[in-house]
Amino acid sequence: MCNERTANEDESFLRGKNFTRRTFGVMSAAALAACATSPADAKSVTESDVTIKTADGVCDAHFVHPSSGKHPGVLVWPDALGMRPAFRTMGRRLAESGYAVLTVNQFYREAKAPYLPEGANFADPATRDKVMKTMGAFTTDLQLRDAPAFIDWLDAQAAVDTTKKLGTTGYCMGGALTMRTAAVRPERVGAGASFHGGGLATDKPDSPHLLVPQIKAKYLVAVAENDDAAEPHAKDVLRAAFAAANNPAEIEVYPAQHGWCAIDSQVFDQVQADRAWARLLATFKAALA
Repeated sequence: MCNERTANEDESFLRGKNFTRRTFGVMSAAALAACATSPADAKSVTESDVTIKTADGVCDAHFVHPSSGKHPGVLVWPDALGMRPAFRTMGRRLAESGYAVLTVNQFYREAKAPYLPEGANFADPATRDKVMKTMGAFTTDLQLRDAPAFIDWLDAQAAVDTTKKLGTTGYCMGGALTMRTAAVRPERVGAGASFHGGGLATDKPDSPHLLVPQIKAKYLVAVAENDDAAEPHAKDVLRAAFAAANNPAEIEVYPAQHGWCAIDSQVFDQVQADRAWARLLATFKAALA
């Protein structure tokens, strides 16, 4: 969604995605937890705030993993609102299913997470300007530079089983980031998942779909109904790219609105989010074994 569009296109896209006060606000821990049900056989987990040294500075992040043993690593790219309590909760839920999960603050060059204050509203010009500038500053080149650093950090952790492939997930702008991650380290990334991702197939020279020949990961692409209505060709371009690479992806339009998987979103859809989550776990189970 972000780096493949002009600034005006970005703003128009975001205006239509229900980024309201509740979306930008910080929900209570109890409310967030209620939206992300733990698996029936949930593993006990250990979590911590961590820092990762990159070529450009120090990234703050959240790391959570089962309390014992080694497990496949997963790199999570948050949406345009950045790392926040909702994504910590979602990372914890994934760890309870048996993964060592690193959720990064992709905007660490600008500020530590959360980079938006509680109650921030996209309708406010100052907030809108900050979001657009922050996304615009995180260029494709920077994304490709950060991804290997985060993967290397994961591989250095005792909780990560380096004999197994890594997974990566992304939401909204994070969908494109997963594809760049999978392309820049194809020997390590075995599975990727994009949830209501934007800008996956564009006419720009840095369009993620052009990286598909370099990607070895099995892919799940969960598309929002209104995103598909706006760009109905995108899913077909993606399908064709993965098929041509002899790596068919699971690409499906869900009857839900952009942002439906983020548990603090105004358009969060429990039924469709759980359905997408189940497909994520199935993809990871098959590809990261």
